[in-house]
Amino acid sequence: MLLTVLGCYGPYPAAGAACSGYLLQEGDTKVLLDCGSGVISRLRYYCEPRELAAVVVSHLHGDHAADLSVLRYALLITGKNRGPLPVYAPAEPEEEFARLSYREFMQANVVQPGQKLQIGNMRFTFAAGVHPFPSHIVRVESGGKVLVYSGDTGYFPALAETAASADIFLCEANYLRHDIEEGNLNHLAAFQAAEAAREAGVKRLVLTHHHPEREITASLEEAAPIFPAVEAAVPGSLYLL
Repeated sequence: MLLTVLGCYGPYPAAGAACSGYLLQEGDTKVLLDCGSGVISRLRYYCEPRELAAVVVSHLHGDHAADLSVLRYALLITGKNRGPLPVYAPAEPEEEFARLSYREFMQANVVQPGQKLQIGNMRFTFAAGVHPFPSHIVRVESGGKVLVYSGDTGYFPALAETAASADIFLCEANYLRHDIEEGNLNHLAAFQAAEAAREAGVKRLVLTHHHPEREITASLEEAAPIFPAVEAAVPGSLYLL
């Protein structure tokens, strides 16, 4: 399984970059995991939208789903030969979910915590995160390897359980410790991501969902003393599991 980072910022992109979006490839199967602002442009360096088998969306905030509204036009113009592209997402907010389906080109499908989904040789499992909108933590397993993607979530006691023994824990770190101390909620600080990675026994921690007004190195400096096997997602990063 190959993971390619297309975008890694939130809630809006840094200059010349994109919000959350990750391409997963296993054999001939290509799945887009999140589709935030700017992601479709980045995707086309690696494949055409019509080559996707599915899109899996952690939640329906714009920095994770905004480019679904332009993906429909790419499919309309370039064609989709295998029927409508399945888009798997939480059902809420209802008005956002209702916009996902588009004629014969895109078909929205509800996924819920605890659900399992097979796409090619990749098995997806969903768990609930802590966020204003329903947000999924996504576990992807294939060939004995495990990727866990946090989506957007605040800290909660069972977070480490969702990432247990992952080969790669792709985890948001939008905050730093001082943000948590100031009472900010609904996202993780880098030190919390590192603590969860250590408790979960993951092999590698990849920090993502970077704050667009901060240097990425600040998150690494906060996380590394707690979990040394940490790195930062950057556009174009490749991870072979």
